[in-house]
Amino acid sequence: MRLEARSASSRMAQLLAPFAAVLITLLVCALLVAWAGAPVGRTYALLFEGAFGSRFALSETLTRATPLVLTGLAAAVAFRAGFYNIGAEGQLYVGALAAVAVGAQGGSLEALPPTLRFVLMMLAGAAAGALMLAGPALLKIRFGVDEVVTTLLLNFIALLFVSMMLDGPMKDPLAMGWPQSAALDPQLELSRLMARSRVHSGLLLACVLALAIWIVERFTTFGFALRAVGANARAAAFAGLPVARTLILGALLSGALAGLAGVGEVAGRTSYLTLDMSPGYGYSGIVIAMLAGLNPLGVILAAIFVASVLVGADSMSRAVGVPNYLADVIVATSLLAILVAGLFTRYRIRWSSR
Repeated sequence: MRLEARSASSRMAQLLAPFAAVLITLLVCALLVAWAGAPVGRTYALLFEGAFGSRFALSETLTRATPLVLTGLAAAVAFRAGFYNIGAEGQLYVGALAAVAVGAQGGSLEALPPTLRFVLMMLAGAAAGALMLAGPALLKIRFGVDEVVTTLLLNFIALLFVSMMLDGPMKDPLAMGWPQSAALDPQLELSRLMARSRVHSGLLLACVLALAIWIVERFTTFGFALRAVGANARAAAFAGLPVARTLILGALLSGALAGLAGVGEVAGRTSYLTLDMSPGYGYSGIVIAMLAGLNPLGVILAAIFVASVLVGADSMSRAVGVPNYLADVIVATSLLAILVAGLFTRYRIRWSSR
């Protein structure tokens, strides 16, 4: 048995690969549910109901999907350029920290008009995330350092830095000793899209950014260069494309998107920063980008799928006694499944007698 490269990858196969991966994931996880002694059909029904079965459930799914869209876009843009950014979690946190530094009550910028201060808060979060990824990008271009290692390790550095700031100069004196930042000025918080819910306008911003990135990738020179460098950097350089500049710009855009995810969490959901603000949104963004086939518009659907699994698992676990860690298993299995599905869209199995 050997793998043989296909002469051309079917467009239909590429479109169906994510759906096949989700189906395979549900089938594999059904075995685990049955092993736990729970009815498979009822478990999945409760999973769906917990994510979409009520107004509250839908609002929580959309709230959870908002940062996932942005971290998914961050991973998709970087991966499209051939730069494997594994550090969106750290970039999310430094983006949130920068947002709090600009927008917290009692800050030195409090005298500025709210509109200007809001714009500065968003720009600060995006810039913080982008600058955190500038180092790994330059190391890759100049010295060939593997960005997977540098971006992954920077996550821990970022979290330790945020912890130091929350226990030090940015600690809220009214937090009763709890390591958290001061709250944002209420005028800088994102507006609610649904009354009596946590869904905020950051969701609209994330969707607009997804559409904008899709347009850039499909219809601009930079988008063409981004795809060409990601497909084959040596061929792109031979054709005269600015490989180093394209890679750096793609990396900065990726970091900025992850930083905006942190801003959205602070300004739209929590109003302040703590170390447990993100349950792994940056890492989940990798799964979302792969499920979407690096398509910015597909990232929206993939983020809603992952968010629905994470939200629905909580109510499902209480009803049938299956641990809500099933959600993590589903997300991890879906990543493996989409990698296998992607493999078979590019290769076919050949059998021989020898």
